[in-house]
Amino acid sequence: MARLTRVQQQARNRARVLAAAAEEFAERGFHDAKIDRIAARADLTRGAVYSNFPGKRALYFSVLADAAERAAPPGGPGVRESGPAAVLGAFARARLSRVPLTGADDPLGTAAGLTTEVLSDAPVRRLFAQLARVEAVLLALALEALAGDGRRRVRQAQAVLTVLRGAEHTAAAAPGTVDPFTVIRTCEHLAGLDLEDAAPPHLDHVGPAARADGPWAPPEGTDPATGERVDLGADGVVALLGPGRLEAVEDAARAAADTDAVTAVLVTDDPAEHGPLLRAVLADLHRHLAAAFPARALPRARLVVDVDGAVAAAAGAAVAEDTEAAVRVAGGRVLARAAGRGAAHAVAAARAAARP
Repeated sequence: MARLTRVQQQARNRARVLAAAAEEFAERGFHDAKIDRIAARADLTRGAVYSNFPGKRALYFSVLADAAERAAPPGGPGVRESGPAAVLGAFARARLSRVPLTGADDPLGTAAGLTTEVLSDAPVRRLFAQLARVEAVLLALALEALAGDGRRRVRQAQAVLTVLRGAEHTAAAAPGTVDPFTVIRTCEHLAGLDLEDAAPPHLDHVGPAARADGPWAPPEGTDPATGERVDLGADGVVALLGPGRLEAVEDAARAAADTDAVTAVLVTDDPAEHGPLLRAVLADLHRHLAAAFPARALPRARLVVDVDGAVAAAAGAAVAEDTEAAVRVAGGRVLARAAGRGAAHAVAAARAAARP
């Protein structure tokens, strides 16, 4: 048998740790799970576990992300062209498909796994709040593309997700108490809710992006929602966002031209925890959107994680909680850039600067 390379050995050990951790967390929950028992299950040392994951929360998020990425598409009749009410019903059915409604389902689904205890760390809680906003933005963009009436639907999407999260956490805490059909019908009725949703007021005060002319050679990224490679050098907008500014993906998506690639890059000094949390949430959201919406309505905006800071370095952006910086790329060169609150909107709107 050929001897494994160091990289292959590391990959195998990481897979063994993830499998062992999934068993430990499923049996004992996050609080009572122990790294020593996970190491014993994997037939590895405690040090081998920590060489792959810096702590129990990072390992737990990685287990949730792995489960979300491996999960089969929700069952059902498949996507049909339909109106917002039917599509929101299908989205709710897909979202509830991994919820422990009876107590016999997988307790490590993302919906049930992100408990108050798991999110007790303040930086993680702030990132989760931003991810909740990103979920609403992406659901809203899909609804808007489907409806085609020009209405902004972020508040409507937030209402739907609030109902679903409430059902998820109630079902996790008290299995058997949630009637999924009632939840689905509620989401269908929310399609008719008109909340007079206006664009964020700060956008009226955002200055123009600065013209630039410089090389752009970032590394490739991976879309955590689909597992596909993302070409960060494609013509369009790359927004670099800290854990406190992920919601600015909406500003870039709305201001960009239809032909632009729009990519939001999470820049963080804690990729071991923040990266898998983002992967878990977005992988679940993508599956549920794809199960409910036709392909033409799915948002084109993508989010990736800058694991080693290489994208931030290429853009000359700092890595901080409230980082917001953006560049417009065309032909392998940066033609416009901005930094600070509103940067994603300013660069996405700078279409004239994108012309060679």
